This record gives sequence, C-alpha cells and structure tokens, in this order.
Amino acid sequence: MSEAPQPLNQPADYVPPKVWAWNKDKDSGGRFNNINRPVAGPTHDKELPVGEHPFQLYSLATPNGQKVTILLEELLALGHKGAEYDAWLVNIGSGDQFGSGFVEINPNSKIPALLDRSGPTPFRVFESGAILAHLAEKFGAFLPIEPAARAETLSWLFWQMGAAPYLGGGFGHFYAYAPFKIEYAIDRFAMEVKRQADVLDRRLAETEYLAGDQYTIADIAVWPWYGALAKGQVYGAGEFLAAHEYRHLNRWADQIARRPAVKRGRRVNRAGEGGVPERHSAADIDKALETA
Repeated sequence: MSEAPQPLNQPADYVPPKVWAWNKDKDSGGRFNNINRPVAGPTHDKELPVGEHPFQLYSLATPNGQKVTILLEELLALGHKGAEYDAWLVNIGSGDQFGSGFVEINPNSKIPALLDRSGPTPFRVFESGAILAHLAEKFGAFLPIEPAARAETLSWLFWQMGAAPYLGGGFGHFYAYAPFKIEYAIDRFAMEVKRQADVLDRRLAETEYLAGDQYTIADIAVWPWYGALAKGQVYGAGEFLAAHEYRHLNRWADQIARRPAVKRGRRVNRAGEGGVPERHSAADIDKALETA
C-alpha cells in the first residue's frame, strides 16, 4: 500500500503528542503568534475610556467590527438619535483586547464589545451577532416582526456567525497568515469557502436581500465578510477563489456597498488614511469622507 501524500512543507514524521502543551517559544500562530495563547483573562490592567453617548463601542474595523458600526450608522440615518455612540479603537495586534477593562465587557477578548448605557444600569453586550440583534430589537429596525421573516433573518444571521470562522480563521489564516503554506489546509478551507459563496449566490438569485425583500441585520452581518470576498478584498484571494463567478453575490455586494450608512460605518475604528480611529460624532466621519 502506498503512503498517503504529505501536505506541502509538512514534516513527514510529525506525530501529535499525547497531550498538547503550549510552547511559548514556538511559532504556532504565524502573524498573530504574539497574541495567541491557550488561556483567557486579562494580561494587564487598563481601564476603558467612556464617552458621553448612550452606546460605547470598543472595536476595530475588521469585518466583525464593521457589522456594528454599519448598523449604528443605519439607525442614525433612520433618525434614531438614541443610537448615538462613541467608538473606541481596540488594537488587537498590540493586545488591547486583553486589558482588564475590555475583558470585563467581553470575557472572550474579541472585538467588538458594546456597553449599553442608555438605561439606568449599564450592561455589556458581546459577540457581533448578539450586538446586532440587541440593537435591532431595541430600535425596532432591520429585524422584521412578522414571524416567518424574523426567523429567516435570524437564520441567516446565525449562518454567518457559524460560517465566517471557516473563511477567517480557516481559509484566511492558512492562505495569508500561516508561517508556511500547507496544501491540504488551504484546499480544505478553500473548498468550504466556495461552498458558502455558492449558498449565498443561490439564495440571492431568488431574493433581493438575504431574508427576502427587506434589508436586515442578516445583510449587515454577512456583507463585511462575503461582500468583501465577492469583490476580492479579503486576503487577496479573489482570483484564487474565482469570486467574480458568483454573479448574484456580486450584485448584492455592490448594492449594499452603495448605501451611505455602509460607506460611513466601514470607516469607523480604522486607522490610516480615510479611516476614523475614534468616532464621537457624525462630524468625525464627515471629515474623513471629505478627505477620502
């Protein structure tokens, strides 16, 4: 019997240990090796800043972070003045997410995290899907009331929460960030990402938006990940994944991208030219758009 082919650059003699142990001196995270660790909790004391608005957002303009700022900007565009927010930059590359203040509002040490100060007793909301659902319910927007439409919206919202790790932590890590290329890993996750894109493409061939004829938090959740994928804007992998072939997904991605609130929200908590590292008023984004 012939031996199974070895993935590229994978030592042929590697055997998993009986009990895995963390080797701090070993590169087991690629680009993110300095912040990867197998334990939770804070690494240092650092209080979070608090602004004047009802909502305090601690985040970064990754796809998961963009979901929340886009929804907040959409709510403000509808005239919900109670959705005013301060957005504070959390530099995950520097380990800000492991500060004691951040861990208090998200014990999972992931962005985004929200502090709702709109009532007498502030409370935390963490995980992007939970934040979207909380805000949509609070303001009665972008989440249908009719049971079937609501169920469809939440189904696609939770689809995104379960699917995106295959795109980000799976395909994205091994294709773009791993210290060496592993053919098996890239093939495995590329196959799954293309399957997910096909799921969306087939759905969007039937409906204007993911949940039907209404723009909802399902679209807001999925667009930063899969809209960017369709346009070749994540991991430089558009050509590799033949993303242009998903015609209906691309139509939807372009349609969402044209929304003014989406253009505004995706700039928040982004460092660099055209970005708004901290947002404390609409004027902060207006200024960035003027100079873009």
